[in-house]
Amino acid sequence: MMLVLFDDTTSSDNSMEALTQLRKIANKQCFISGMTGIVTDIKNIAMKELPIYVVIAALLSLVVLEITSGSFVVPFLFLLSIGLAILYNLGSNIIFGETSYITQALTAVLQLGVTMDYSIFLLNSYEENKKRFPGEKDRAMGHAIANTFKSVVGSSVTTVAGFIALCVMTFALGRDLGIVMAKGVVIGVICCVTILPALILVFDKPIEKTRHKLLLSNMDRPSAFITKHYKVWIAAFLILLLPAIYGNNHTKIYYNIADSLPATLNSNVSIAKVKDDFGASNMHIIMMDKNMDAKEKQQMLNKVDKVKGVKWTISMSSLIGPSVPDSIIPKDVRKMLQSKDYELAFVSTEYESATDQVNTQIKKIDKIVKSYDKTGMVIGEAPLMKDLQDVTDVDLVNVNIISIAAIFVIILIIFKSISLPVILVAVIEFAIMINMAIPYYQGISLPFVASIVIGAIQLGATVDYAILMTTRYQKERSLGKDKMEAISIAHKTSMPSIISSGLSFFAATFGVACYSQVEMIGSICTLLARGAIISMVVVLLVLPAMFMIFDKLICKTSIGFLGKKAKAQTSEAK
Repeated sequence: MMLVLFDDTTSSDNSMEALTQLRKIANKQCFISGMTGIVTDIKNIAMKELPIYVVIAALLSLVVLEITSGSFVVPFLFLLSIGLAILYNLGSNIIFGETSYITQALTAVLQLGVTMDYSIFLLNSYEENKKRFPGEKDRAMGHAIANTFKSVVGSSVTTVAGFIALCVMTFALGRDLGIVMAKGVVIGVICCVTILPALILVFDKPIEKTRHKLLLSNMDRPSAFITKHYKVWIAAFLILLLPAIYGNNHTKIYYNIADSLPATLNSNVSIAKVKDDFGASNMHIIMMDKNMDAKEKQQMLNKVDKVKGVKWTISMSSLIGPSVPDSIIPKDVRKMLQSKDYELAFVSTEYESATDQVNTQIKKIDKIVKSYDKTGMVIGEAPLMKDLQDVTDVDLVNVNIISIAAIFVIILIIFKSISLPVILVAVIEFAIMINMAIPYYQGISLPFVASIVIGAIQLGATVDYAILMTTRYQKERSLGKDKMEAISIAHKTSMPSIISSGLSFFAATFGVACYSQVEMIGSICTLLARGAIISMVVVLLVLPAMFMIFDKLICKTSIGFLGKKAKAQTSEAK
């Protein structure tokens, strides 16, 4: 067994390049394990699969759009417009200097999924305005842009808020993904009201020539059934609530990044080989004061040797002997294990990273080290995973609180209501809990990153469905419609757009979830794909039922919700 120390950090480009060179030099009888190998393999797979992610997401989105739109040409225009927005987003990342390869792998897929709504909204508005202004396509598009911009800005702000909430994560990937995706949503909105209208007007004739019957053209019957049986959906909501909360709170999370990779990859093969041949699964590094007494160093390491699960320890004194003066030790040897202030010692352990056994072991070793050197530290892969585990719980709470609070305030401002933010956020949070509970009942563990980011992204991206229906419900109530009629109109008119948006988000992420070899990426996409469908179903079934039950409360706790006409009718009725 040989120990290799890199000049740079574990995940730096220099360290990964050095490891790649080591693999080329080493023959088939040599196995190189360690965190740098794991990170290198994740990066290589993610970058290799990235073009395939984009192709899969685009093709599946194209299929959904061809089915749900009214023309065979329109989906290609949507993908062209969003594709340009993705290119602008990825290109503008140069201002950050560097971005995570996980962020690079997910950006195109996520941006396609979360910004498709805006294109659908614009086209629907354009079609409506063409009926208002026959033969005046430019005027119809002008009104469509104005109408879409208002609704899209409201929708996009919630999505941006969800991504910005990720920036509070201690784990740098959250901040990286949050900033890049928030920027991508803003760019997507700009392209939706600039590039897409131009494309639609230029290709208006081909659009008209390739029109076909809409699959979701008439939602009257299913919508009427849903709104009529609203008590059934409320009952289902109440029945599923406790199992959803329990499953959500008990879903198992794993922190060992190596577990997110196939067992056949170099890094995992090497880890298994080291464990089989040497009985060791991990290596800790003790960083101690160089000037500590040689006798105390040896005593400290002797105590560490006795900690359960420790295979052996190696230090300068154990290799050369405590009686050998530093002055006669070769400089190149000292340089490897000593710096100006610190000295390194290595601890081999039989425990794997991110397990309860190794976490207990690290605590005991750290206590021993601190008893001899208060500035001493235990570092390495397993201590890193332990720290990650400690901060993840805090990150999860912080991200959820900030995303919920931000979106609550945004909805409050949009609708000038106290009750509607509670209802809308509660409906989507219920969908999120169902989504996160499913892995628990399946007996599946999730990578820690997926469990943190899913809540903020699903809430920010799919609350748009609820906002769309609520906007129409508010409009109909303000025009004087009664509760039942307003909810029925809002439901049947928004149903096609919600289904199209939900299916598009599902299509953009589902294929990647099935294909990706990196479970971290696959799990995020699986949760998002499933979350899009669950949010879509919950909004279509539960939200109108909430409106039915809480209509009086909504009207009383919302400023100007009924409008002058509706208020006058209410007064006359009294």
